[in-house]
Amino acid sequence: MMHPVRLFRLASLALGLLLATASPAVLAAWDIQQLMDALAQNRSSQASFVEKKTIAMLERPVESSGELFYTAPNHLEKRTLKPKPESMVIDGGDLLIERGRQKHRLQLQAYPELAAFIDSIRGTLAGDRQALERNYQLSLEGTPERWALQLLPRDDKMLAVVQRIRIAGARDQVRSIEITQADGDSSLMSIEKLVMP
Repeated sequence: MMHPVRLFRLASLALGLLLATASPAVLAAWDIQQLMDALAQNRSSQASFVEKKTIAMLERPVESSGELFYTAPNHLEKRTLKPKPESMVIDGGDLLIERGRQKHRLQLQAYPELAAFIDSIRGTLAGDRQALERNYQLSLEGTPERWALQLLPRDDKMLAVVQRIRIAGARDQVRSIEITQADGDSSLMSIEKLVMP
């Protein structure tokens, strides 16, 4: 059995080597600001998605899939390809929804709860902590390699619609968005970044 003093010296040496070789980013505590800074580096991205919506009055989840496009700081596009083509484009304060030949254009300022929900996604993708904290209480768990950011609505009107939003990812990439509604319905969107040629 190793002498306690020698064991302490070996442990101290190992810790010293670890501290000497670890980067400052590894040594710093993982926090919301570090996550926001990492996410803010992504100026544009393209991804595929699969979304499963669980609705109380339906026996099975409803599944859809398609592509997502993001350009910082406030352009977001969701193109659903299956089961039916649909497009949703958010640009600044405008929302355009296309289903077949039908087009609907909305000004987000007229729909504050919808705007707050959209800002939860755009704010996360842009790494805009201030935008998120205007409408949500934030908490972060995990490590840079596997993190989850939870958003709890601050406003009672929003809370009556959405109970919580959980956005998970790895490093500077969002991998899933889970929404739990106040009525018990929920959705889980799995996201896979597409590598541009």
